[in-house]
Amino acid sequence: MGNNLANKLIEEKQCRFHGGLYHKIQVNLTYNSNRIEGSRLTEEQTRYIFETRTIGFKDEEAVPVDDIIETTNHFVAFDYLLDTLHLPLSAEIIKEFHRILKSGTADALKPWFALGNWKKLPNEVGGIETTKPENVANKIEQLNEWYLKRENTTFETIVEYHYRFEKIHPFQDGNGRVGRLIMFRECLKHDVVPFIIDETHKQFYYRGLKEFERVPGYLTDTCRSAQDTFRQWINYFYPEG
Repeated sequence: MGNNLANKLIEEKQCRFHGGLYHKIQVNLTYNSNRIEGSRLTEEQTRYIFETRTIGFKDEEAVPVDDIIETTNHFVAFDYLLDTLHLPLSAEIIKEFHRILKSGTADALKPWFALGNWKKLPNEVGGIETTKPENVANKIEQLNEWYLKRENTTFETIVEYHYRFEKIHPFQDGNGRVGRLIMFRECLKHDVVPFIIDETHKQFYYRGLKEFERVPGYLTDTCRSAQDTFRQWINYFYPEG
């Protein structure tokens, strides 16, 4: 499935195929990942932006400009994900995801906001302290070393990487979106059925991250449920495998 699926998505991307799985992923991954982080764009608005490259919403509530910018940036980030599948995961790839996602936003203009680089100021997630800025580079290096040394990269390995990444929280903002792009990328790369965390399940997802060390099954079960949905998509679009 894995490399075969990746090749099919790359082919759909290159020929700009409309209405296929690549198209569906771009809309659903972008909408749900951004929505989890507070975007006010609807799924239909997200689809409209992807399909038309315009923002002519009629008779609808105004949305922040940054929501629109981060939506279009996420489309580019997913293409970058596909373009770099032949490379091992690295700090450079992770930083580039961040640079793409946050380029052109109000955050990117702030003097303390490190666009495409590790955070400069301490931050918390859910009231929990994360890695201090001065330790981030070393922690990411250690995490990637642990990950890349694994002989067999499994679904469980990828989910655990995500937990460890979010615990470090290496960027000033955008950590969740970058982390979920990494998960999707690594699933595609290592013959694991990828998945998209639905924003309606975000409380289960957050609980899974918060309780991972105590009950890892909370997060893995949430991801497996999302994986089941994605498997149905694969069977629909590619019934012959």
